[in-house]
Amino acid sequence: MEQRENILNEEIKEKIKEEIKDSDIIKLSHELTYRRYLLSDGKIRSFFRKVSIPEYLALHIIKESGQKGDSGKTYLKEIADSMQRTVRQTSHLVKALQERGMLAWSHDGDGSEGTYVTITDSGKKMLAEEEDMLKQYYRRVFARFGKENLMQLLTLMRQLESVMGAEFKEMGAAVNDGTDE
Repeated sequence: MEQRENILNEEIKEKIKEEIKDSDIIKLSHELTYRRYLLSDGKIRSFFRKVSIPEYLALHIIKESGQKGDSGKTYLKEIADSMQRTVRQTSHLVKALQERGMLAWSHDGDGSEGTYVTITDSGKKMLAEEEDMLKQYYRRVFARFGKENLMQLLTLMRQLESVMGAEFKEMGAAVNDGTDE
């Protein structure tokens, strides 16, 4: 099994060498990094007046998750997985939102069964205010860009994220393999 994976990896590397020159890889990787920066860290940040982007995403995940179940509970692990963060990072984020009255934090049983949060009325109100501003902006962007273009872009972005995640894990494993000996 491992030998087959090594053969496949070598085939992929050869295919990459044949299809994309190093100079093109540098240009394309820069452009991709730049575009990701603009999308994630650029001007959109100015629309968030009361929360940071990670706080907004966490609140949105909690709201959506709470609507799916009848209990309104969203477990810390669910938030961490959705945001691709550690439970520790998520815990700090949730604590900040709790301190501002946007979330209520609790646990099942003695705490070993799970830690969860529920969104408060204050959190729902603040989230709705932030979403109103985003809806105004994105309604206009989507009208100009086109729904089909947007759907295609999102599909391609998900595919790219999946491939990038797999490559990152593989490269991380290769780096770790070299340092453990």
